[in-house]
Amino acid sequence: MEQVFAIATNVVSALGMNTDAHWSAVARKQSGIRRYEDASLSNTPFFASRIDPGQWQNIHEVTKTNVVLSSFEQMAIYSAREALSQCEQGIDLSKAVLVLSTTKGNIEWLDQVPDDRITLHSSAAVISQQLGLTSKPIVISHACVSGVVASLYALRLLQSGRYKYAIVVGADRFTRFVLSGFQSFQAIADEPCKPFDAHRKGINLGEAAATIILSTDADESLARLVSASTSNDANHISGPSRTGEELAYSIDRSMKEGQITAGQVSMISAHGTATLYNDEMESKAFGIAKLSSVPLHSFKGYIGHTLGAAGVVESAMIIESIRRQQLIPSPGFSELGVSQPLNVVRDIAPAEINYVLKTASGFGGCNATAIWAQPQ
Repeated sequence: MEQVFAIATNVVSALGMNTDAHWSAVARKQSGIRRYEDASLSNTPFFASRIDPGQWQNIHEVTKTNVVLSSFEQMAIYSAREALSQCEQGIDLSKAVLVLSTTKGNIEWLDQVPDDRITLHSSAAVISQQLGLTSKPIVISHACVSGVVASLYALRLLQSGRYKYAIVVGADRFTRFVLSGFQSFQAIADEPCKPFDAHRKGINLGEAAATIILSTDADESLARLVSASTSNDANHISGPSRTGEELAYSIDRSMKEGQITAGQVSMISAHGTATLYNDEMESKAFGIAKLSSVPLHSFKGYIGHTLGAAGVVESAMIIESIRRQQLIPSPGFSELGVSQPLNVVRDIAPAEINYVLKTASGFGGCNATAIWAQPQ
């Protein structure tokens, strides 16, 4: 079976316009989460991670075209182009496919443009065309696991031999629609989020776009996508499993497919939303999978929960961690607040990082996992 490699990445968020800027923020444990008072988004103050006006001006300028694009589409195009520009030899776009991960897409255009222009497949077609691709794009919109599932789908497409390259793009905007939805669940923290901490109060939301270019060609590879899996606990429309068994099942499937053991996992990039139930469920899943002692972090403390972008952002940072052989710290963490032991990383540190587990869980009981590794 074909091996699949990451050959380029880009991340755009409140922390910067490229992956290097995000790693610099990680090294300083700098968070992009801020307190906002904006009546157009919420009747009360809120904490979030938002791309600033200067960054948006840059995105709009770089993606100017005679086609009418939404801000969501522009951020996705910007990120993908930045990643493509890193491929020194270039790639044959006739052998590439776009896999777009998003949960809300053009939701802010609702009641402003014809409905067929709001659909996710319309956005994917526009983005793919702007990138110069000729193949039919794929949309993954599967709640908060979308980014990891997009990587899984791209992995399968490349292993099948249908394409040589997959451009995996995750993007979501910060909107009143999204914020009010999570406020209705009473899931929004009134301070920067603290994943896995005893004093965590809930999530912060963020906006981001991120791209990982995958290839079956090992040249210029940064990391290898070894395996991936999904499961569903069918527990509740929004609440996760109380046992963690179903996420543990997905972890086990990914490790078996990748032919690795728990003892070979060097780092975990957890979903880590900082809600009471998500973090508790994940801790149980890691215990079942015998991974409790593995160094673990959540990236949510840096830029909040970016929905359809989250899995791609966090995987791009895994790739950077593998490349630099350094552990990612989990900002906001001070005291363990889950029932199972976890090895939450507090400070950036050098380490031998061979295999990394990425987990994600979302509404509807969905779970997704992936294994990344050093390129061989």
